Amino acid sequence: MIKNKKIFIACDTNNIDRVKKIIKQTQTKKLKIGYKFGLEFINSKNGRAFVSKLKKKIIFLDLKLHDIPNTMRSTLITLKDLKVNYLTVHISSGLKALKEVKKVSGKIKIAGVTTLTSLDKKDLKEIGFKKSIKKLVMHQSKLARKANLDALVCSAHEIKYIKKIFKKEIITPGIRLTKNSHDQKRVMTPREAIFEKRSDWLVMGRSITKGNIKNNIKSLINHLYK
Repeated sequence: MIKNKKIFIACDTNNIDRVKKIIKQTQTKKLKIGYKFGLEFINSKNGRAFVSKLKKKIIFLDLKLHDIPNTMRSTLITLKDLKVNYLTVHISSGLKALKEVKKVSGKIKIAGVTTLTSLDKKDLKEIGFKKSIKKLVMHQSKLARKANLDALVCSAHEIKYIKKIFKKEIITPGIRLTKNSHDQKRVMTPREAIFEKRSDWLVMGRSITKGNIKNNIKSLINHLYK
């Protein structure tokens, strides 16, 4: 039995009151909870200020930086005052950019994004990738290892391949309690991702934040502890 069931709750909104409600209603001692903030929230009028004032919370800043090395490095430096725990960068930004970010990351754990869970084989072919998803993610994992990144973001479907390459934390989005995949294509249940695939962190958004949040958390706990 895995003791540490770690979940990042995706605060995918620009409404601060909504985020306060999500944080308040997801408190539980049965799960280790962190909060993920993406472009929508950080770029909202008061989003950055709100994150800067959060105390005693595990913060995952999901900005998926993807730019030239100097811009990525400079951007990370400007984010340091937020004192976040994790920050995402696209591995496809290149090895030099990844190394530049890692040089200045300090206590922030840099999580490399492999291939988005909203993409499937057809989508990759459409944008010019010739490798299969499996081979592409394995290749990206090698770059993350070479850049000494702290974590990797990938679909739970690819974990068994990349754990042979990348030995640090694995963060998996595309996690659903139900069969509704929304706009994701490579999805999995929490139990499968944690117990079968050995994911370190799950990322869950609408499955938790849509509808009755407290009941959704209870459903997740029951799902994981059954």
